[in-house]
Amino acid sequence: MNGPSTKQRLIDGALETIRTSGITAVSARTVAATAGTNQALIFYHFGSVEELLAQACVTATESRVSHYRDRFAEVRTLGELLELGRTIHAEERAEGNMAVLAQTLAGAQAGGRLAEATRQALDKWVREVQGALDRVLTGSPVLELAETEGLAHAVSAGFLGLTLFDMVNPEGAEQALAALGQLAVLVDVLEGLGPVATRAVRAKLRKTAKK
Repeated sequence: MNGPSTKQRLIDGALETIRTSGITAVSARTVAATAGTNQALIFYHFGSVEELLAQACVTATESRVSHYRDRFAEVRTLGELLELGRTIHAEERAEGNMAVLAQTLAGAQAGGRLAEATRQALDKWVREVQGALDRVLTGSPVLELAETEGLAHAVSAGFLGLTLFDMVNPEGAEQALAALGQLAVLVDVLEGLGPVATRAVRAKLRKTAKK
């Protein structure tokens, strides 16, 4: 059976270098050493180390999003979406992928190709979250205040921030997740209101949104 292609080995080598040593340690030499290839092959396949990092960021994210896609499709309440977020957070942290994300975000601050690739990678997560929200919040009074696209960005940004926060203050991150859980319960309660109460809530939210 054939092993991974040279291109894939270089992508894996870049990700492993970030995971173990940080993005500042990434160079043609370090990636090639991790991948067990000649560093000249980086420039043959990608043209530059930056392009290698960009493609590694996008392809790795697509792989991880695909891993959870079926579970996103099974979400039926906001509470279930939050619980899936907790699961993703725990699993990705255990795999070392959260460290990679934090490092690529740091590298993206300088702009350029890596910033573009990081944005593309994050959008893959946002689209999955929005798909779940579209399904969960259909007919919900919550949509009087915000659209699912904006909410998807807010939820994704919140979890991303918690991921970085968790690295320095795990207790605070857990408290924030618990607070989000309470908000999810509130929304789920709104979903269970009768038609009269729902109309009243909608009217109140419309007035609030106009202020």
